[in-house]
Amino acid sequence: MRKFTTALLAGAAITLSFATLAQAKDKIIGVSWSNFQEERWKTDEAAIKKQLEADGDKYISADAQSSAEKQLSDIESLISQGANALIVLAQDSSAIGPAIQKATDEGIPVVGYDRLIENPNAFYLTFDNKEVGRMQARAVFAVKPEGNYAFIKGSSADPNADFLFSGQMEVLKAAMDSGKIKNVGEAYTDGWLPANAQKNMEQILTTNNNKVDAVVASNDGTAGGVVAALAAQGLAGSVPVSGQDGDHAALNRIALGTQTVSVWKDARELGKKAAEIASMLANGKKMTEIPGVEKFNGGPKHVEMNSIFLKPIPITKDNLDVVIDAGWITKAEVCQGVKAGSVKVCG
Repeated sequence: MRKFTTALLAGAAITLSFATLAQAKDKIIGVSWSNFQEERWKTDEAAIKKQLEADGDKYISADAQSSAEKQLSDIESLISQGANALIVLAQDSSAIGPAIQKATDEGIPVVGYDRLIENPNAFYLTFDNKEVGRMQARAVFAVKPEGNYAFIKGSSADPNADFLFSGQMEVLKAAMDSGKIKNVGEAYTDGWLPANAQKNMEQILTTNNNKVDAVVASNDGTAGGVVAALAAQGLAGSVPVSGQDGDHAALNRIALGTQTVSVWKDARELGKKAAEIASMLANGKKMTEIPGVEKFNGGPKHVEMNSIFLKPIPITKDNLDVVIDAGWITKAEVCQGVKAGSVKVCG
């Protein structure tokens, strides 16, 4: 009888362990994208999907198409589809606040992806955006240490835009205070749209009779708009321009000489990490138990968040080999249209 009871208990333990294992698998991770207009989000998505598949989790998603209103309903839809955790690339972090609150109230973990969602119950995963801004400004300043500067910022609805600008100002403040650099125009770019960045740049060029010596643009999409505006005035290649994200078109512009720097944030690393964190949170791990977690309260409302910051890398014509060697882009893509002998990596 005793042996029989022991066997039963052992069997129950095995059954429980299998049940626990099953429970840890097949979680539904919902991803709410602000848009898919920019090249990089496809790369992020592929990395998220790959990691979730490796973890045995299911991927569902929605594209807000640059609409905060649609993203609100998207998040609610992902919740109704049974999402056990959410990864959210916010279109407007304030506007989608009610949907984020609903998710956390229902015990559904939220990972604020790349852009800050200032809610203490959300996890914040990004690259160090102030440092990205510093890197952008340093690279442009190295080429043009004085003159008329224009600043093409990101979306006013995205806290990252101000983090970036803050980092840029840290680097340039002394030169601006001394009068070596003059701010001749700055503008937010609605929705981070390249077309809006181009219009902003065109207006700044018109206001200053084309006397703009450098442009600090906050990402590669806006940089593309800036370069288009400069090209229309015959200035592309003579005015240093910054960006970020390592977009393939931007890396080619660097080789061509029309863009100075793209601060590379390896979206494959970010996507993989987001999937890992979402899966851990969905399985009951606390935010404070996530490996590498640190506290952050540098947002507009100084809300203390659990966060992880990944390290970016500035890419200029001198280290284009870094992104090629990493398999981010091919040499052929980087060097398309580049004059032989003008850039080391292109030969």
